[in-house]
Amino acid sequence: MTVTPTPWQALPAHPQLQAAVENNLNAWWPKVFGYHLLKLGAFSSAVDSRGCNISHQISLDSAPGAGVQADFHQLPFQNACIDAVLMSLLLEFEEDPYRILREADRVLISGGYLFIVGFNPLSSLFLGKLLPSFRQRAPWHGHFFLPSRVRDWLSVLGYQVISDERFFYHPLIGDPNRFGFWQDVLRAWLPGAGSLYVLVARKVDIPLTPVANKWKVTQPKWSTAATAGRAGRVAGANEQ
Repeated sequence: MTVTPTPWQALPAHPQLQAAVENNLNAWWPKVFGYHLLKLGAFSSAVDSRGCNISHQISLDSAPGAGVQADFHQLPFQNACIDAVLMSLLLEFEEDPYRILREADRVLISGGYLFIVGFNPLSSLFLGKLLPSFRQRAPWHGHFFLPSRVRDWLSVLGYQVISDERFFYHPLIGDPNRFGFWQDVLRAWLPGAGSLYVLVARKVDIPLTPVANKWKVTQPKWSTAATAGRAGRVAGANEQ
């Protein structure tokens, strides 16, 4: 039986890399509910998401062979019809990543989940960018975005980031079983230096009409107290 190659195989240390991504996402799948999970890009489509409670999972890519072939910038779905979106190693290889985020935001329901997996430039992985022999190879030929920048994009779109994690402390250069000691050191002392990051965000819709302040204190209406000088004189029974 012929095994169809996956895009992960184009990356160094692909078995360990893909397994690390899937293990990280497996902790989140039981928390996601709904009707439609959209997996954008070839890397996302190859991720094992059988642990997700959403049974209808749509794989979309701009290249032939995907479940749905379409442009990431013009998704063929109605507004607010998708319950969760997975973007695994997608933004790094697209010319307009923010536009892709806006389009994903359009189809995502209020309260829906957005999962973004990317390469962390503040890690040992960045060594490949400095070596001429690696610059034109995958994944170093892509554009690495700081996780903080992606968080800023999500903030502008009105998302609440509920998780920001780093993992896989290997530079992807050489045998993935090497540098075990240094990987443990980085994981213990520099947890933010993982070669991969995963952002989990939820869409929060802000109402355009301000909500009335229910705790507004009603100001008392003071009235002038009566005084003896202003009170009318009551005639006594013996006065004529």
